[in-house]
Formats: sequence, structure tokens, C-alpha cells
Amino acid sequence: MSAAEEPATPSQPASEGGTYFIDAEEAAELARLMQQDRLVTEAMGGLLPEVETLPASAQVLDLACGPGGWALELAFHYPEAEIIGVDLSPSVVEYANAQARSRGLSNAHFAVMNITQPLAFSDASFDLINARFLAGFMRPQDWPRLLTECRRLLRPGGLLRLTESEWGLTTSPATQRYYALCSAALKRAGQSFSPDGHLLGITPVLAPLLRQAGFHDVRLRGGVLEWSSGTPYHYSTFKNIFVMFDLLKPFLVKTGVAQAQEVDTLYQQAVAEMQADNFFAVWFWVTAWGRQP
Repeated sequence: MSAAEEPATPSQPASEGGTYFIDAEEAAELARLMQQDRLVTEAMGGLLPEVETLPASAQVLDLACGPGGWALELAFHYPEAEIIGVDLSPSVVEYANAQARSRGLSNAHFAVMNITQPLAFSDASFDLINARFLAGFMRPQDWPRLLTECRRLLRPGGLLRLTESEWGLTTSPATQRYYALCSAALKRAGQSFSPDGHLLGITPVLAPLLRQAGFHDVRLRGGVLEWSSGTPYHYSTFKNIFVMFDLLKPFLVKTGVAQAQEVDTLYQQAVAEMQADNFFAVWFWVTAWGRQP
């Protein structure tokens, strides 16, 4: 039985304890994630820039896949491979499956699962497990459990690939303040590795987490995207950020790092400053990968 034929029942409904810092059911978030998938994949240099070769018939799992952008593209470029994406949101998974059908990608499948819980796949089911930007919902204590589960699911020699980012740096005071509030809110929510709540804190710990989980040949690769005014990535990244900032407002207020009026005012200032001619910005990320012994 292939991995795609395993039970696809949710291990935890989205309404019960999801910790994603944005409402995943928002249509604006669905559109943002699709656009972000394309932006990040292009800026990273492709779907798998760290992997020299992927077996033609590889079994691949994409964790917290969102609307499936990365998984769908991989399925298109590797038609003999089987790509499975899992996500906590039923509506997002439904959308991803609809996209696979509309594109004729019979090798792409999506299921509702909570990756902080045991996953409904047999041992040694996959050659590659991919995950991008889990820091928006993962708590520090969730990571060792997830990596142990990934080791269970990977075949000998299989690869686990994790990509995470920090907020980036800009010349906009309001944007930097908004980033700082987001970091503080994640710290209050117990979803941060940062010792002081000033950063996300995820990028320094990726490689150590992989080694502690028993992965071998652990490596790192960094990437950076400039989205200053006038550069090719300015508008697409600006659009991604201002939609994310808007959707993050309830999270900031709920965690008590700011009042609603302060957040609204800061948001308007940030949007204006990000569109100024003298706006300069970089966004960076780290990909860590390691092999199952």
C-alpha cells in the first residue's frame, strides 16, 4: 500500500487547539500563501536547490502544506513521484486537492492532519519530507516530537528539509515595530525560541534540532531576498507583508502586546513607509537538512 492510500483522517480538527497565528480559513490568507509559495521558491533558486537528484519514483511528504503551492509544483516537475501534502485546515486541503485535479496532477494528494500529532502513515514511507515556515504555529516542545516522527516516516537515507525565516530588516520604523510586536506576541503565546522575544529565534536552532533528533550529515544554506523600492521583488513582497500584517492584528491584540488602535495606526504607517521611494529591505531565511541514518 502506498503512502497515499493510508488513512487520511484528521488527527485533530482545526477548531480544536490550532496554534497558527493567523486564521487559516481567511480567503486572504489562502491567496497570500499561494503567492508566498511562488515568491519563495523562485527566490530560493527552485523547488529543491539543496538536493542534487530526486529519485523519479520518490515518495515525498510536505508538512503544513497550506494551499499546496510547493507540492503541486513538485508534482508537475516529477510526474513519476508521489507527493502528499498535509495541513490542519480542511478548507485549505480541499482547495489543494481541487488544484491538483484541475491541473491533472494525479500524483499529488492532500489530507487533513495535525503535524504536532502522530501522522497516519506507515513507517519508512517517504524518501523526502519538506517543511517551510512552521514557526507560525509550532511551540518549542513540538519540534522534537515532530522530528522524531519524521525519522519514523523516512526510509534509510531519506532527507528531511526545513526552511524557516526571521522577519528581515528594513528602513521603515513602523515595519520594524510591527515585526517586534509579532515577535513579542509569539513569545507570550509560547511559540518562540527567542530568549527575549525580540526575534522569532527559529533559525539558529534548526541544525541543532536536527542533530539532536539523530539526523546525519546536517547542513545549512542561507538565502536573502532584497525587496527595496524599485527592485523586482518589491511589490510582491510588500503585498505579502501588508496582507500578513493585516491578518495578524487579532493575534497581536489577543496576546496583549498592543491595543487595537495602536495596531491599526502602526499598520497604516508601515504600509505607507513600505511604499516610499527611500524604502530599503531584505528578507532572509535558512534551510537546514539532514539524512535518516
